[in-house]
Amino acid sequence: MGDEEEEARKFLERFAEEFPATLEGDSPLPVSPLSRRVSLEELHGESLEVGLKLLAARGAPAGLSALLSQTALSKLLQSDLSPFHCSQDAEAEDEEQVVLLESVAVQRVFLNELITVALAWHRSFPELPPPPSHFLQCCVHAIKNTRRKMEDKHVTLTEFNQLFGIQDGVRRAYYAVFDGHGGVDAATYASTHLHVALAKQETLQSDVATAFKVAFKHTDDMFKGKAKRERLRSGSTGVVALIQGPQLAVAWLGDSQAVLVRGGQAVTLMDPHKPEREDEKQRIEDLGGCITFMGCWRVNGTYAVSRAIGDFDQKPYVSADADCSVTQLQGDEDLVLLACDGFFDAVKPSEVPRLVLAALRRTAEPEGGGGEDTPSPGPAPSEAVAQQLVAHAKAAGSSDNITVLVVFLRPPELLLARDSPQGSSDSGASEASQQ
Repeated sequence: MGDEEEEARKFLERFAEEFPATLEGDSPLPVSPLSRRVSLEELHGESLEVGLKLLAARGAPAGLSALLSQTALSKLLQSDLSPFHCSQDAEAEDEEQVVLLESVAVQRVFLNELITVALAWHRSFPELPPPPSHFLQCCVHAIKNTRRKMEDKHVTLTEFNQLFGIQDGVRRAYYAVFDGHGGVDAATYASTHLHVALAKQETLQSDVATAFKVAFKHTDDMFKGKAKRERLRSGSTGVVALIQGPQLAVAWLGDSQAVLVRGGQAVTLMDPHKPEREDEKQRIEDLGGCITFMGCWRVNGTYAVSRAIGDFDQKPYVSADADCSVTQLQGDEDLVLLACDGFFDAVKPSEVPRLVLAALRRTAEPEGGGGEDTPSPGPAPSEAVAQQLVAHAKAAGSSDNITVLVVFLRPPELLLARDSPQGSSDSGASEASQQ
């Protein structure tokens, strides 16, 4: 029995002890739905979010969690959902009718499907597909900082294919950081639905840039419906990385950013969307808008970002048209870092290689007996690496929400073993643009 199977069996045993039967009709749900009402299209993302949250809180292996959630969702979508339809609001009679479901009731059905599947697998363990052949180590840390509310969201899905039942033989992993403003609703929505929209794109493998652009626009259109129904006014920038076979695709809206580190040097993957960027300024002015300086450059005197999901009071000036860059991975890449502007307002992209290496050194010291060149190999880098990057940005003056997500494309201990003289990563960093 492999380690993955043994871990999965032990989890199912614990899960069966906690949930020996499906939930009673009037019992509280073990995890709260994201919304009070959900459209049929939103049901996919919200159900997966509920399932993954429930399983993660109980220590489920990521691959098993994805397969359980995907299997339960497939069963839910084959069910008759008409008993859960909400009555339409009278004020919406003259608008396009959208079928809405009562979330608590329909998520109870979903969770019962998940429990039923888990109990069946506990009794008779199925032959599961193998885990990804190349496991990418990842660490993430996020803080509210001095802001009143935390409006960032992040997503890590190393089990992207398992979650969506994709069996085309192409390895995929998905990572995202969303930076909300005017509330967390848009960031929460994007973190729940963008990867679902992306997985449904037929061009995902053949033309990932187009797939990303369509997925971003579709997510924005979906959120527009929710925002209108629930009178929401928030927006969110976002940066997403999809590692697909030998490709790294990065798509973005707004000023959250991604940096690739290759051979100890920073590689520029993108140009963030800011109102003062000359082509963004021209685009907005051509539409009849303007850019004004009010502490920072703002679109029509309001938002400090020129592209985002949401912000419907300033569409089309604040655009939902994402950009995407695709980089062929050559095998000498160290890592890719995703972060919101709370990090990059205080840290230059060229500083990233040096800061990550310094954080790795400090993280390795206790286990390596003080020798920086001989760290003890561990499973995954602790959250301390991301924590130290966040702490650096805060100490450098950032007062905004800060989220930093680091995906190691090679084992961190190899980066330490290859460690060059201190400072060389910083002084020699190049920012070669990748198209």
